[in-house]
Order: sequence, then structure tokens, then C-alpha cells
Amino acid sequence: MLIRAVLGFSIIETLALAGMLLWWADRVAGARLLAAFLSGIALWMAGNELPNWLGPGSGDIAMAMIGFSPLTSAFFFHFCVVFCGVRLPRWGVVAAYLLGGSATLAVQLLTPGALVWREHVGLIAIANTVGMVASMAWVLLGLGGIAVLLTALARARRPAFNQIAAVTASCLWGVGCLSGYGIVVLDLPLYPFPLLGMPLYPVILVYGILRYGVFVSNAWARRALAWALLLALGAVVVALTPLLPIESRWIGGFVVAISCIALNGPVRQFAERLVYPGGAVSAGDLQVWRQALQSADSMAALESEASTLLSRRTGTEVRVLLGAEGVQPPAAAPCLLGAPSSQGWTITLHGWEAAPPGPRRVAELFGTVVADAAERVAQGEQIAARERERQLQARLAELGSLAATVAHDIRNPLNIIAMAVATASPDVRREVAGQVGRIAHLSSDLLDYAKPWKLVPQRYDLAAQVRAAAGRLPHCTLGAALQAPLLIDGDSRRVEQALTNLLENARAASGADTPVAVHIDAEQRADAVLLHVCDDGQGVPEEIRHRLFEPFASRSPGGTGLGLAIVARTLAAHGGSVALTQRPPWTTCFTLTFPLKDANPS
Repeated sequence: MLIRAVLGFSIIETLALAGMLLWWADRVAGARLLAAFLSGIALWMAGNELPNWLGPGSGDIAMAMIGFSPLTSAFFFHFCVVFCGVRLPRWGVVAAYLLGGSATLAVQLLTPGALVWREHVGLIAIANTVGMVASMAWVLLGLGGIAVLLTALARARRPAFNQIAAVTASCLWGVGCLSGYGIVVLDLPLYPFPLLGMPLYPVILVYGILRYGVFVSNAWARRALAWALLLALGAVVVALTPLLPIESRWIGGFVVAISCIALNGPVRQFAERLVYPGGAVSAGDLQVWRQALQSADSMAALESEASTLLSRRTGTEVRVLLGAEGVQPPAAAPCLLGAPSSQGWTITLHGWEAAPPGPRRVAELFGTVVADAAERVAQGEQIAARERERQLQARLAELGSLAATVAHDIRNPLNIIAMAVATASPDVRREVAGQVGRIAHLSSDLLDYAKPWKLVPQRYDLAAQVRAAAGRLPHCTLGAALQAPLLIDGDSRRVEQALTNLLENARAASGADTPVAVHIDAEQRADAVLLHVCDDGQGVPEEIRHRLFEPFASRSPGGTGLGLAIVARTLAAHGGSVALTQRPPWTTCFTLTFPLKDANPS
């Protein structure tokens, strides 16, 4: 009999799903209460089927099993309260258990009904007055649970809204299935077809609850869902085999086995779509993404291309941000954050909490492709940086050799020129001496910039060094932060040279009649010391701002153009940087950043 097979499978399935809930009880609020409710449903169905399995002699045991339904409804009501997070006074839950427990106890002590034969289902329990009173108790508790669900549903947001909606839908489905028993009890001349939908009731209920909390993040849970669906289809095939014009059990079993094997793939794909609706990603999709990201040769290009691809696939604007950890994502749009780690690049989702599982699944799989592409781009950038450094060192070595030759070869002509004008007028001697000094200064700077450097770092007080350097320059003021020690690890001789170059630049930027005012200040941060050297001179011309720290870019008519290049190289050698910044009211301000070591000073 088809109904017999369907209800028998429903009992096994409900108990299995209750066990699954207990296994993942830490993922879902009220999971143990729901497991107790499902176990009570299985007990109730088993009580209705027991007389048909063991005969009328088991009627008393069957009635006792059915009589636990009010307590089962109390579990359901309590689960709805916990799952929806409803603030119900404690006495409300206690009253529900008192009502369900009292009705259950009355059924166990009194006779709740009798067994009656009905067509299509066989023996079934028909309630008397005691049974009707107990039935009213579990109906009231069930309606109370549904009222809690509907109230929470009206206030919930995604993804909680989806879960509550799934539980509510499963309850409506369960009521529809139970109407099949109403057809039997009322002895209506109809086939109780709603009972055939009982296997789907616990599946819908558990799926709706576990979909976001378990199925999305747990591969074993997804496999369990696929097996549950496959077993359900297998039970249908078993129930339909008597309709086949085959009497051999061996052939019937073979048909069942072949059917299950044939349905295995489609059922698993269907289960995947249930968990991730709209999230199916094929191998072809992954290949297309990899090829599209292959053309990106920088992190900025990769971010742009990846954002375009994912936004087009999900139908909403998504940003992909790649960089160091701690980058602040935008507050509104969902995004993928990528950061390098010891295990390679890791991609995390930000702002996807309200997204359905399907788009989230797409984003997660897309993130694996982006991580591989980011690793490739990062390696390419490292190789390019090493090549640039190699070429720079080669150019510096060549420049150093050239500068040494020029400096050596130019000294004798300079001495001859100086001696040749010894009898000239004072104005001529003064002009020649100035130009000879300028050439000598250029040669010295060129040699210093081009030759290899070897830092001798030590822990010293940068503030004391700045105070000493500022004392040699008129019209120079110091900020309050420079009155306290600022300890850094650096080569004091090289830092002194950088400070001297900056102060000389500031002095050279003064007008013919007005001396320039210089102000030096500092900032102590957790990871660095910032030194600001500012002046109110003529400012930096707009046309050289973009190449200010390159060799031979000068803002003063008599400058060599190597002073700021030496400053930049000095800071880079210390792991820091120098930048032209804005600090009103000063017209020019250079900010030097000295990174701090992790170790404490000894």
C-alpha cells in the first residue's frame, strides 16, 4: 500500500533529520527543541501506524504514543519563541509546557479513543471526548507557535526573514498534510492524498533552518541533504514497483538500484541548487574568469576587471579591493577584500550578510580565482621591482664611475682657471671663484649620490639632532614635539646630510630682500616618527612637482638638483619615505617618515 510505504519512510526520515539537527545544534538557535518536536512527530506517526504493523493488540501502546502530541506541540511553541528571538515572559513558556504536559498526562491515564478500520489507511485511532480535549491543547499550542512565527516574520530582515519564512511555509505544508487524516477521520469518500506529502514536511522545515546556518558552510551537510532527497525518491520508486508488470523481486530490486544510480547525479545537482539558488558555477565559468583576469598586469587593473566581472554576474555593484590587511571597505556596497598572507592571498567577503546563498557562493568561488590572479600579479610586480632595482644599481654604478672620472679630470682645469685669473680684477676673480665652487659642489654631490652606500644604524635621539641643525640656521623655529626625545634607529651621519640638504634648500628659496622662515615639527606615532620641515619661501614650481625627488630637478636657480634626490635615497635606505605635503600657512613642507623597529631600545 502506497500510503503505508510513504508514512514508514517519513518516520525514518524525520528521526534522521532530528539526529542531524542534534549534530549541528550549535549552529541553530533552538535546534534541540526542534529535534524534540520532530521526534514527537515521528512518535505520533509511528503510533498511527503501529496497529497496522503489529495488529489490533498493540492499540493501547499506539494510543499512548499518539497521546504525546500535546507535549510535542509545547516543544514546537518553545522552539518558535527561541528561534525567532521573541521576548516572551518566562511564565508564557512555562504555561505552554503545563498545558501540553497536563493534556499528555490526561491521555496517558484515560482512554483517548478507539481503533477504527478505514479504507486506504487501515486501522486508525478515532478520538473520544478525552482525545478531543487533548487535541484542542495541541492545536492551541500549534497556533500559538505559528502566531509567533508570523509576528517575527513581519519584523525580520534577511537572512533571518528567509529562515522564518521557510519554517512558516513548512508549518502550512504540515497542516495541509494533516488534512489527509481529517479525510480519514471524517470518512469522506476521497483518497487521503495529502498524506503522500508527509516526507517533504520535515525536509522543508529542516532545510529552511539549516540552509543558512549549516548547508552553506558545511559540505557534509550538503551531502546529507542530497542523500535524504535520494532516499525519498528511492522510497517512491519502491512504492511504484508493484505497478510494474514484473513479478520477480530480483528484477524489481535491479530496477530500483538502476533508478537510484541514474538519479544520483541530478539529485546532487538539485541539492546544490537548493542550497545555492542561482549559485551554480561551472568549470567553463571558472575558465572564462581566469582568462579575463589574465590580462591584468597590476593590482589596480585586476581590481577593476574583477569588480566588473563579479558585478555583471551577480547583477549588483560589487567592488574588489586588493591590498594590505586592514583596508577599510566601503560601508554600502558588498565587496571582496584581498590581502597577502603566509599561505598566499586570502579573499574575504564584506557586506554579504543579507545576500542570498547563491550570489554568496558565486562570490566565494570567484574569490578563489581572484586570489590566484592576485598571487600572479604580485609575483610579477616583485620581479619587475627587482629588475628596476637591478637596472637602477647598474645605472648608479655607471654614473658613479663616470662621476669619479669627471671629478678627477675636472680638478686640474679648475685649478688652472683659478690661477689664470689671479691677476684679474676683483670682480672677475669673485665671479670665477663662484663658478668654480659651484662646479666643485656639483662634483661632490654627484659623487655622493652615485657611490654605493653602507648605512651604520644605531639608536639615537632625532630631536636632539634636529635642534642642533636648526641652531645653525637663522629664522628657524621648532615645534613642541621636538623638545622631548624622539628615538629612532638610523645612520645619524646620513640623516644629518638629509637635514642639511633640506635646510639649505629652504635658505636658498628666500627672496632677495626677505629671509625665509623655517619651521620644523615632529609627530610620534606607534609605527613611525614623522618630521616636518616647512618654509614660507617661494614654493615648489608646479612643473617639477611630479619629479621633485629625481636627480637634477631643482627649485633654486643655483642648485645642483641632487639635494632632494639624496634626501629621498637616504629615507628609502632607512625603510622610510619623504613627501611634499600641505601644512598651511607654510608654502613648502617636506615630511620625512622614519619607521620604528618592533624591538624596544636597549
